[in-house]
Amino acid sequence: MALRIIFMGTPEFSVPTLRALVDAGHEIAAVYTQPPRPGGRRGLDLQKSPLHQAAELLGIPVLTPVNFKAEEDRAEFKDFNADVAVVVAYGLLLPEAILNGTRLGCYNGHASLLPRWRGAAPIQRAIMAGDAETGMMVMQMEKGLDTGPVALTACVAIGANMTAGELHDSLMLAGARLMREAMLKLEDGDLPLTPQAEEGVLYAAKIDKAETRINFSWSSHDVHNHIRGLSPFPGAWFEMEIGGKAERVKVLETELASGMGEAGSVLDGDLTIACGSGAVRLVRLQKAGGKPMLAQDFLRGTPVVVGTRLG
Repeated sequence: MALRIIFMGTPEFSVPTLRALVDAGHEIAAVYTQPPRPGGRRGLDLQKSPLHQAAELLGIPVLTPVNFKAEEDRAEFKDFNADVAVVVAYGLLLPEAILNGTRLGCYNGHASLLPRWRGAAPIQRAIMAGDAETGMMVMQMEKGLDTGPVALTACVAIGANMTAGELHDSLMLAGARLMREAMLKLEDGDLPLTPQAEEGVLYAAKIDKAETRINFSWSSHDVHNHIRGLSPFPGAWFEMEIGGKAERVKVLETELASGMGEAGSVLDGDLTIACGSGAVRLVRLQKAGGKPMLAQDFLRGTPVVVGTRLG
């Protein structure tokens, strides 16, 4: 018998999981997502979340409470009489009244190999730390931050040049498959739960704008990981003089290279940049307000003299 599910999420990352559960024949009683936010070119239009838009196309009722402090919001959630709540990148902490508001509880699709990288930015932090592997986990939610017992795991390798955007897409699809399997097992009363290890806990703090500037005094490996961990958003950046004034340039793709020199200095005509140890080659860049472009195209419009210091 199919489950009656409340689905909770917000960004594009959550959409394939919703669709997978619909395709599996489950009844989606309602979708909860973050309220529409100002967006558009001038930031004046209210933009519905990607999950909100997907749910409307599927004909599913959508609710957008700011939080669950109001008793009527908690009561409305419980009145759906759902078997289970599925949570994927919702963006709100759930109070106990919601965690216990369905017959079988809440299950979260989390993008890391718990207990490593609990918290808000597990995809970015895994790459920035140089991890060779991460994954998706379906866990039963409890009051703590990503502390609940784990049901199912899917491991995903992190390639040496993989960006956060590429890893996001791989995990997004893996998570949809895994949650579909988890709900099938839950429906059959055969979903295993294993407590998380007490050792190896790391927290994936939200990315702060202050940490997005590239520090070329780091080793080439750390610079490379930092850049790909922030690509494509929010993007790691350096400053250089363009048209007589300092401009920010985002770096979206790099590769490790050979070379040495003063940290931040341009070593050749291919935009190889010296780091504290080793060097990186800038492969894809983006000027403020411009489109992403390959280094060769960037250099055609913005010549960079060997020896120039980037910082």
